[in-house]
Amino acid sequence: MNLNVDNFQDKTLYEQVADRIQRLIAEGTLQVGDRLPSVRRLHKQLSVSISTVLEAYRLLEDQGLIEARPQSGYFVKRASLIHLEEPQDSTQPQQQAPIEVSLAFRVSNHMRHSDRVNLGAAVPGTELLPIATLNRLMGQVIRANADDVHAYQASKGCEPLRHEAAKRLMDAGCSVTPGEIVVTNGTTEALHLSLRAVTCPGDTVAIESPTYYGLLEALESLHLKALEIPTHPKEGICLENLEAALQARKVTACALVSNFSNPLGSCMGDRKKQQLVELLNRYELPLVEDDIYGELQFEGSRPKAIKAFDTEGRVLYCTSVSKTLSPGLRVGWAVAGRYQVKVEQLKMSLNWMTSVASQLTVAAFLSNGGFDRHLRHLRRAYQSQLHRTSQAICEWFPAETRVSRPEGGYVLWLEMPPSFDAMELYEEASQHNISIAPGIMFSPSGSYQNCFRLNCGIPWSEEVHQAIQKLGYLSKRQLAARMLGMEDSRIV
Repeated sequence: MNLNVDNFQDKTLYEQVADRIQRLIAEGTLQVGDRLPSVRRLHKQLSVSISTVLEAYRLLEDQGLIEARPQSGYFVKRASLIHLEEPQDSTQPQQQAPIEVSLAFRVSNHMRHSDRVNLGAAVPGTELLPIATLNRLMGQVIRANADDVHAYQASKGCEPLRHEAAKRLMDAGCSVTPGEIVVTNGTTEALHLSLRAVTCPGDTVAIESPTYYGLLEALESLHLKALEIPTHPKEGICLENLEAALQARKVTACALVSNFSNPLGSCMGDRKKQQLVELLNRYELPLVEDDIYGELQFEGSRPKAIKAFDTEGRVLYCTSVSKTLSPGLRVGWAVAGRYQVKVEQLKMSLNWMTSVASQLTVAAFLSNGGFDRHLRHLRRAYQSQLHRTSQAICEWFPAETRVSRPEGGYVLWLEMPPSFDAMELYEEASQHNISIAPGIMFSPSGSYQNCFRLNCGIPWSEEVHQAIQKLGYLSKRQLAARMLGMEDSRIV
């Protein structure tokens, strides 16, 4: 790593050292999570005093680029050096809406074509997953349980996995027993079972706006209506609007992504989660909680689940390992509280059980002590990829672009000027083998036509960088054409 200091007369020596490190971060030589040279090492490399190095590092800390970790040294904190504004709070009209997901079905199928740069589907890059270890463990599991993996097991799932899941939930602030857990085929099945347990066809479910289109598909398949509630890109669903909706209309249940939501990336604080649970209790309303991104925080401790504040068993907690270990193993679980027996009955009637081999493989991985180490690597990778994508958006997209700033997960939500048509960008990008997720997929009322979601779960590459650059070019071209059309209409 070249750390030569430039000789600029108008800058102090420590500012020159800081500038050089800042350029290394901007160029990608130093990435999020990388350890910087120690103070003594940099002092020797640059032939500057220790105090000069310390002043440079303090300056970079003040700028939010690096952080000091006790007894470990200095590390790159974030890669993004400039920020566009965040998206505005959603202001959707609170109206019940039937769900139409034919567009989401078509777009989601196109997003997964192998020849595309997948910036549409929110899936992790397989390069980041412990596939070799999982394959080895599955072989061991099948050999050690040659008969059991081919036999019917209890509908609620294998005890080893439920035991490990209960231990993981302790980090989310939840104290549950293995007997309170029902293993499912991913979070999707957990959501379906939970919604069926607390609703009947024709009921209305309060949701965040925008919300995950997979949840909208679940609502549609169960013949439920959606009531969109305004949502803040940082703090999540607006409780005042939710309570007003509960007072004015008959809402049967609420469903939301609690931590690093998809697509906004919002994460409610503990106090707000507690207030939400208190609101649910007052109105005796069940909540279906999707916490699939909860393990993927960038800094500090894992955020608590809403379930952690549940005192009356009204929260039906759903999650899986699809974003952390393997989407293909299809292993998730639900903690349904007072609705557990109903969820177990529905699970049995639907498909009886989840693959035993998959369950025992995930249980073996969780029990061998490597999961937390894997998560640390995965969080750093997702954070780096998200920040590099954000930086590329700042560089190539129109200046009016707004972009979310999630503190976990790996999706970004972009808001363009009101005249922008994200479906038009989707069609044009497809012609260049680039996929995006247009915003209207995330609203049953077809809102957010000027927004779209980008996947940052795949490793950064020159191909990804060129795709972001192309999307920026197409976005600028569309806005310029809109502006020209407006000028022409004025002339006419």
